[in-house]
Amino acid sequence: MNAYIFQGDLLCEDCAQAEMDFLRSLGKEPPAIDDSDEWPVGPFPDGGGEADCPMHCGGCGVFLENPLTTDGEQYVISVAKEGKAPVEWLERYRYLFREVVEWEEE
Repeated sequence: MNAYIFQGDLLCEDCAQAEMDFLRSLGKEPPAIDDSDEWPVGPFPDGGGEADCPMHCGGCGVFLENPLTTDGEQYVISVAKEGKAPVEWLERYRYLFREVVEWEEE
């Protein structure tokens, strides 16, 4: 999923488009130079790229399906062991659990 950066947060495409529409309704246009404080910058593939944890949209909270660093993988495993990992994480990062969890094949 593509992500945008705006005012220090990641946004999904829908929220970024809504923000751009809102800014245009105020008479603003994209600046000549990318400035994520003024206008959503992107798109960036893979949910904004590799990170130390699963990333979510700062607007609507949708999971951005980003790849993980080694630290991020360890984080997801630890949250899953506590039984607190959302199903969407378990599905996206299924490769982390091949040795730990027996998955039911669909």
